[in-house]
Amino acid sequence: MMQERHNMDYLDTKGRIFDIQRYSVHDGPGIRTIVFLKGCVLRCRWCCNPESQEYRIQTMKVMGEEKVIGRDTTVREMIAEVEKDRPYYYRSGGGMTLSGGECLCQPEFSRDLLRAAKEIGINTAIESMACADFEKIRQLLPYLDLYLMDIKHTNPEKHKMFTGRSNELMMENARKVALSGQTRLIIRVPVIPSFNDTVEEIQGIAAFADTLPGVEELHLLPYHRLGQDKYEGLGREYLMDGILPPEPEKMKTLKMTAESTASLRVQIGG
Repeated sequence: MMQERHNMDYLDTKGRIFDIQRYSVHDGPGIRTIVFLKGCVLRCRWCCNPESQEYRIQTMKVMGEEKVIGRDTTVREMIAEVEKDRPYYYRSGGGMTLSGGECLCQPEFSRDLLRAAKEIGINTAIESMACADFEKIRQLLPYLDLYLMDIKHTNPEKHKMFTGRSNELMMENARKVALSGQTRLIIRVPVIPSFNDTVEEIQGIAAFADTLPGVEELHLLPYHRLGQDKYEGLGREYLMDGILPPEPEKMKTLKMTAESTASLRVQIGG
């Protein structure tokens, strides 16, 4: 009995989230429950969840009312919430996705929440930029069915200009995850006008993705402005003001560019 209790200690691991989205048909196969974690090391100019970036609990004005952003929880509490949607996972091949923010900013909580899901037969995925020491990623891999990894640019200087960090660590980690063979890896590209929406830039990312062992898919995610009002609610300036989403024809051109560059299945959206 003591051994069993000790083995279940991971269910008491604490973490901080700011939202749970149910019945999502994005961010992994089937119908999914997405758990949004607080904290991120990047400061992408276009981020649609700016309330996720700081780990601290904040307030944000939403429709004129102050809303508390962030709450502390445990793996036990979260997995109970996720398990409520199990009938939808069973029928659709869905499961749980960790998003953010960047879930690697809370590596122990992410690892143990993924473990809890796997131990009760729930499919697992993460959305992540892989901007962390690989050891933190390695600990997640035994419990991870799908890694949706952002590769935003191949140029380190431009990447740093628009996100606050260079990209070498992320690209190195992409290769390490691919070489591990422990999880399915899909590369995702947020297509951002003024940042990475030229034919040459998409060619560069597609060519890199094509070198990763086992990677078969590339997803192009068109920029949108759905998070713009959140910046005002946080008292922050939206640095992409005036930048419009790419036209559908532009996205089709970039999709064909990626397909002609790499032997990958390329889709718009994900």
